[in-house]
Amino acid sequence: MYQILKQIIKTGIKTETPPQADEAMRPVEQRLQQSILDAFGGALAIRMVDAGSCNGCELEIHAVNNAYYNIEGLGIKFVASPRHADLLLVTGPVSRHMEIALKRTYDATPEPKLVVAIGDCACDGGIFGESYASCGKISNVIPVDVVVQGCPPTPVAILQGILTAISK
Repeated sequence: MYQILKQIIKTGIKTETPPQADEAMRPVEQRLQQSILDAFGGALAIRMVDAGSCNGCELEIHAVNNAYYNIEGLGIKFVASPRHADLLLVTGPVSRHMEIALKRTYDATPEPKLVVAIGDCACDGGIFGESYASCGKISNVIPVDVVVQGCPPTPVAILQGILTAISK
């Protein structure tokens, strides 16, 4: 214990400097908010579905919700029910026991609905592929509008995927 405390005191505090606000981005943010308001009549509601992932993509999706990326500041929020959702954010290869649940979630989402596949496993089956336990990629089970590659994709890539789906 003493060695750890000694190392902490010796190393000191190592953190990143906070990012400075870029005032040139304010008009872009306002245009995004207005386009979301025009397209959805309010906030964009997202339902996240884990179809059998390793949770790497979920960690990056949670990062999109933090104060640094501030997805809620754009008028995008996460909801608990697919009945309130405009967009499904699906991660992982579809495991056989999640196939029916994913179809039901898709069916419960009101029209017009968008589907974004997050991560390599959701886009093409990843290292799991198709097997007795996995249906493979999301598009094998439900239609997909946008795919976001990466294992796991960065929060910026996830945000770009969501915004690409909105612009379609």
